[in-house]
Amino acid sequence: MTWHPSAFARRMTGTWYGPAPSTSRRCPDGVGVRMASSVRAIVLAVADPLRSAPIPFNRPSVASNELAFVHDAIGRGHISGNGYYTARCEAVLAQLVGGGTVALTTSCTHALEMAALLLDLGPGDEVIVPSFTFVSTANAFALRGARPVFVDVRADTLNLDERLVEGAVTARTRAIVVMHYGGVACEMEAIAAIASRAGAVLLEDNAHGLFGAYRGRPLGSFGAAAALSFHESKNITCGEGGALVLNDASFVERALVLRDKGTNRTQFLRGEVDRYQWLDLGSSYVMSEMLAGFLYGQLDARAAIQQRRAEMWRRYQTELAGWAARRGVALPAVPPECEPSYHLFHLVLPSPDERPRFLAHLEAAGVQAAFHYQPLHVSPMGQRLGGRAGQCPVTESASARLVRLPLFHKLTPEEQDRIVEAVCRF
Repeated sequence: MTWHPSAFARRMTGTWYGPAPSTSRRCPDGVGVRMASSVRAIVLAVADPLRSAPIPFNRPSVASNELAFVHDAIGRGHISGNGYYTARCEAVLAQLVGGGTVALTTSCTHALEMAALLLDLGPGDEVIVPSFTFVSTANAFALRGARPVFVDVRADTLNLDERLVEGAVTARTRAIVVMHYGGVACEMEAIAAIASRAGAVLLEDNAHGLFGAYRGRPLGSFGAAAALSFHESKNITCGEGGALVLNDASFVERALVLRDKGTNRTQFLRGEVDRYQWLDLGSSYVMSEMLAGFLYGQLDARAAIQQRRAEMWRRYQTELAGWAARRGVALPAVPPECEPSYHLFHLVLPSPDERPRFLAHLEAAGVQAAFHYQPLHVSPMGQRLGGRAGQCPVTESASARLVRLPLFHKLTPEEQDRIVEAVCRF
């Protein structure tokens, strides 16, 4: 890295990017973290200029033996998918989500699209979804001609507000989709009861929720089906990938047909038929064996990955608490019945006007933070589907004030020092 005089000047003028020399990293009461002594700052900066290297929002990393498993997959002579490592990953994931049948897919988006196909959705059908979520949560069902019905979220967890769901149910409601924001569970007992009364299928967008739980039960085990994500930003990753968890056994065989281009190729590979044919709608949703090998390596290291993420998440929660209380900033809320997945750590600032300044402040300190979902109901497509401004006021407000801090497996303690100190200087 090139050493620039401007970086030296920032240290001399009080914008210190490295950790303070005190033994406590917690934000003190009062005006916030002050700069370390000038002499120590200069010595450390000159000795190690990489201390000021920008901290990315996310840094994909190899956690354990991922590359060895990819190499083994190649050596086995089967890399197209639905092979040895696919089976191993599906077995581990089934155990983690409570025993449902798991089908690896090319993405969480494709897993949701499979769920929409399984329900035979079409024009005239309605699917209740939160407005504060990724576009795939709604798009998967809109692709089949169904109309997403946008419902607001709770102000504390930013999850689908169970108190508003029943009012959105109509005679056309075919499914209710929850998304566990940040890996903190929705109020599943209440929402499941509403779905049952409505005769609607409960589905989980569990992109954030692997390893999370609600009342001791794994997220991904509540819906008739649940979608998982292994995108590079998730706790467990293979770059791009997903899975569909099938908790309703009646969906399993058809799901495997849909995943394999609408054919019974899986039955053929199992030796149950002597040829495979086109039976149904479908697409190419099968994850390759090389990606499955990488994913298996991540799953093999899941205990260490989750332990580290939990440590970082709890440290943010503890060390930013005083600053947040003084500034009127909301930190993640975790109800007592929930065990989070430690997927992300977010702040909700007091006003939308503060977010651009806060992000610029962090960027100047060498910290790459990010906002998150834009309200689906007022997006151009959302409005075409009937959404309107003011329909989901909590979503509209929170999405304009939310900032996510870096949280990834290989984030170092020293980097987290810098992030915490930068936040507390705002």
